[in-house]
Amino acid sequence: MTGTVAARLADLGLHLPEPAAAVANYIPFVITGNLVFVSGQLPLENGAMAVTGKLGETVTLEDGVRAARLSAINLLAQARQAAGGDLDRIRRLVRMTAFVACVPSFTDQPKVVNGASDLMVQVLGEAGRHARVAVGVPSLPLDAAVEIEAVFELG
Repeated sequence: MTGTVAARLADLGLHLPEPAAAVANYIPFVITGNLVFVSGQLPLENGAMAVTGKLGETVTLEDGVRAARLSAINLLAQARQAAGGDLDRIRRLVRMTAFVACVPSFTDQPKVVNGASDLMVQVLGEAGRHARVAVGVPSLPLDAAVEIEAVFELG
């Protein structure tokens, strides 16, 4: 991993983990044409679930933002693998779809998902600006607080 994106990651003190393996009958990403569709990524840190529970119940807004940021780091790890190890091949983050486990009265899903969006812009620059969906859901796999999928364009 060399280049501009790697330098930004280093400046932020971030190290991308090995991409997580699929845990069911799917693959971590699909490339079609110049688009990479990355399957939903959870807030894993050092191979373990870092933030579990529901926003508005047991998970604070700050921890939700952290969960989204960790999910984004895991998205970038998958994108790096899809790009043959070179994140500078990413022309653009096209779209992110984010799911936030929360109680029905919780309405700050966009604030939670900003943890991922802000990181993508910090790491990818203008190419990290993207379309986005942030949805509240009653539960997520493994009791994760956040799950995010993304579409990247490769050059």
